[in-house]
Amino acid sequence: MRRFITLSLCLLFIFALAGVSRAHFGVIKPSAAMVMQGDNPDLELILAFCHPFEQKGMPLAKPRKFGVQTDKTKTDLLSTLQEAKVLDNQAWKTKYALKRPGIYAFYFDPQPYWEPAENKYIIHQTKVYVAAFGAEEGWDREVGLKAEIVPLTRPFGLYAGNVFQGVVKFKGKPLADADVEVEYWNTDKKVKAPNDYFVAQVVKTDKNGVFTFAPPQAGWWGFAALTTEKQAVKEKDGKKKDAEYGAVLWVQFTPWPGK
Repeated sequence: MRRFITLSLCLLFIFALAGVSRAHFGVIKPSAAMVMQGDNPDLELILAFCHPFEQKGMPLAKPRKFGVQTDKTKTDLLSTLQEAKVLDNQAWKTKYALKRPGIYAFYFDPQPYWEPAENKYIIHQTKVYVAAFGAEEGWDREVGLKAEIVPLTRPFGLYAGNVFQGVVKFKGKPLADADVEVEYWNTDKKVKAPNDYFVAQVVKTDKNGVFTFAPPQAGWWGFAALTTEKQAVKEKDGKKKDAEYGAVLWVQFTPWPGK
């Protein structure tokens, strides 16, 4: 009986932990979200996979696709990636020279990541915008990812506390009633969460696929809109597994100058 009680308590503890969001995030972080005249035009970008608030890394295999879209033109940047370490795990880095005004949407499509605890693959298609030399047009243009957040709020020049809205699309259609997990890039773990519920904020999309969130703190915030596709990944033995698709967008928020 004592062994049974001990086992039951352990299982209850595991289920309790599972109930609190442990969010995975694909990450693209540029060295600047806005580049003005006179600024250094050479961007440095890191690509990673991690728990941003807890600053716990996971390995990111070389993505299937990595590129940038400006205006309606896409440029393949996969060959520019160099292996790196982020949070003590495999990650990638590159440099990109901004040569003209524009809105640059950097994105990657990762290799499927097997998550045994959830018995499914994780595929987080990840994106970030960089505004260059005063350009304004095109920040709401879709890249065309299978899972994508299209911003309804301009995704740069934002203050902490500004309301941010986006529409989540999956296979080109708005995704209603989807969970959107939101996490802060918690550099050096400076921010301490009161408890595990505060690690990832969660909002839902409405019937039109729209979500709303107002970050309380300046810095980089990741938005991951999640949906599961049944039997999405075919394994070597021919069996198919479910996949969690994440439409991930990273946005920087700046402190109010008066503070």
